[in-house]
Amino acid sequence: MPSAKGPPQTSEELRAAILARYEDLSKRLQQIARYVLDEPNAVALETLAVIGERAGVQPSAIVRFAKAIGFDSASQMQKVIRDGLIAGSSVLGYSERVRQFSEDAEARKGGRPADVLAEFVEGNVLALNNLRELVPGDDLRTAVDLMADAETIYVVGFRRSLPVSSYLAYSLQQLNKRTVFVDGVGGLTRQQIQSIGPADLLIDVSFHPYAEETIQAVQMALTHNAKVLSISDSLVSPTAKPATLALQVKEAEIRKFRSLAATMCLAQALVISFAFEMSQTEANVARKPQARRRRAG
Repeated sequence: MPSAKGPPQTSEELRAAILARYEDLSKRLQQIARYVLDEPNAVALETLAVIGERAGVQPSAIVRFAKAIGFDSASQMQKVIRDGLIAGSSVLGYSERVRQFSEDAEARKGGRPADVLAEFVEGNVLALNNLRELVPGDDLRTAVDLMADAETIYVVGFRRSLPVSSYLAYSLQQLNKRTVFVDGVGGLTRQQIQSIGPADLLIDVSFHPYAEETIQAVQMALTHNAKVLSISDSLVSPTAKPATLALQVKEAEIRKFRSLAATMCLAQALVISFAFEMSQTEANVARKPQARRRRAG
């Protein structure tokens, strides 16, 4: 239902309103909600006809969605998103560069290995530059705090997510953090995560189409009152929506193949930040006895 406080005034308020009301929306309006969250550039700049075609809905459904969020019209919602993009002009530039890149790649579409490599490099550079705008610094800080506070970190990710989840588990183990890698070998996903508890953290990596095993792991973690840090392609994915904290990543898609460069970069940033946090904590602990000895002397 629309808020008594009126429609969202900023893109951040709009995002919060969509996340808060997502479960109460019909399936069709949830479909639009996901498109608005995942493709704000298109929603801000395109006509309702184009948005509807890309989102797979009728333009009238977009109007209904805008009114469900509290706006008087879809154009009012578009203006809020557009104002947010103008304020963050680098994101708007990213949208235009991605569009131009896609058109150029489709036009040249050669088979030479050097051309393919150049396309993947260019596409991944765009995605990596966008990553800085997409993931708020405060959310990164919260993610590192969740990792530092957890007694045990469970890591899960299947299919395309497996390289990232295995990297996270390996790196955390190298840092002597108690870590359980939920790899589901032998169909034992549930058994591997059944000991998770309120003091623990589950990190899941999941992209569409979302692995059922990952969804089950998230549900079990929440049932056991554990915290969940989700790395996903949408804030309303079945793994991100119920999570304690969700970090969204938009990967490059080149020739129908989706990359993992941005996700791996985010995983590395989390691990290195966590390592720095641990070293700072250890240094502070080491300094305390020295300070006490100096005071006693």
